[in-house]
Amino acid sequence: MRLFLALSVVATLAFSLTAEAQDMSFFVTSRGPGNGADLSGLAGADAHCQSLAEAAGEGNRTWRAYLSTEADGGRGESARLRVGNGPWYNAHGVLIAADANDLHLYNRTISKATAVDENGDQINGVGDNPNWHDVLTGSMGDGMAFFPDDDDHTCNNWTSSGEGSAMVGHTDRFGGGNPSWNAAHQSRGCSQAQLQATGGGGLFYCFAAD
Repeated sequence: MRLFLALSVVATLAFSLTAEAQDMSFFVTSRGPGNGADLSGLAGADAHCQSLAEAAGEGNRTWRAYLSTEADGGRGESARLRVGNGPWYNAHGVLIAADANDLHLYNRTISKATAVDENGDQINGVGDNPNWHDVLTGSMGDGMAFFPDDDDHTCNNWTSSGEGSAMVGHTDRFGGGNPSWNAAHQSRGCSQAQLQATGGGGLFYCFAAD
């Protein structure tokens, strides 16, 4: 009787864990396209997210890059508005944010331990060699695109691997005096070498938007 009860408890726990398992809906790209911040625009960045997700067995979702753009005379497209409504979970089933407000106003979940790539592997951060914690976002802290100004925040809307600059966040929320996951500082430039020089590699966040 005791053995039967024990087996029943184990079976119940196993069922509960399976039932509560969440499909991945957020990841940091394990690699960039390789041409610095030239991602072939938003369409190319979205395609890169989709390709990495498919390779990880999650290609049945609609994946979008967490990137904003700039426009003359007004705001461009905002990362916050292009990644769906949540909730979002990483490759280990850990809740990243319940919705857009949770993601941008209250988020303390994104960290080195949770901002993993599509395979569930950690991204190198401060103290690692090399450090890859800079992720391209082109966004303000609230996830919105920048108001028009004289600065480049998006490496010419993700088409430049030379002149320009881009706003980046820190996957480990550490370094540079700003713990922001999406708006820590401007990059030194847009080339692969310049991104690497400040602790990046052309990586960015991907969210399931469906």
